[in-house]
Amino acid sequence: MANEVTVPLLPCASIDDMVDFYAVLGFRTTYRQRKPNPYVALQREDLHLHFFEIAGFDPEQSYGSCLVLTSDIEGLHRAFAAGMRATYGKVLVSGTPRMTRPRARKNYDGVSGFSVIDPGGNWIRVVHRAAAPEPTPAGRLAKALANAVVQADSRGDVRQAVRILDSALARHQVGDDPVAQIEVLVYRAELAVVLHDLDTATEMLARVERVVLNADESERAAAAFQNAAELAAALK
Repeated sequence: MANEVTVPLLPCASIDDMVDFYAVLGFRTTYRQRKPNPYVALQREDLHLHFFEIAGFDPEQSYGSCLVLTSDIEGLHRAFAAGMRATYGKVLVSGTPRMTRPRARKNYDGVSGFSVIDPGGNWIRVVHRAAAPEPTPAGRLAKALANAVVQADSRGDVRQAVRILDSALARHQVGDDPVAQIEVLVYRAELAVVLHDLDTATEMLARVERVVLNADESERAAAAFQNAAELAAALK
């Protein structure tokens, strides 16, 4: 039998909070009830998410999670980011709710992904629907970045990711890829914002500006520079 559809049912402390947040991301309410149990169904095109309310639920203790597979991960992230900017004036990168940026995931065979952590503490893990695994990161800094992304963006262990990046940044080696250095510095700045360590975030972004690149390297680092610019704007 074909054409089955699976819809995740995720917990939350307030279905009203879920409706408000997901409306920012472009979802509409397709069903809602208060009795006998608070429950809401949300939809954005072919993406369906349902939530049920639990009295006294603590989002920080949530294990709720689901995978979303898409062929246009950058487009979906841009749409979510635009909704956040329109409502909050910025992309939320710290606290709950928040959203990470698309990055290659070592624990998904190098396939790009990002996560939305909603007001219920649920991790909506958006992954690119790739036909084949991506190449394994090469170089000391790229490998450190890949390991840090697994810890922070997949497992939610931001402090372990910070330890990985700080160790890599403390040991400069001849032959280090300057683009990878910029990507590590920008990600370290983002994690500092998550931890509300704005001094470190500012320091890392200042170090980005001191990295010397040639024309080809500057083109390769364009996405990292864009992320850095958004972080810098959020710090003002």
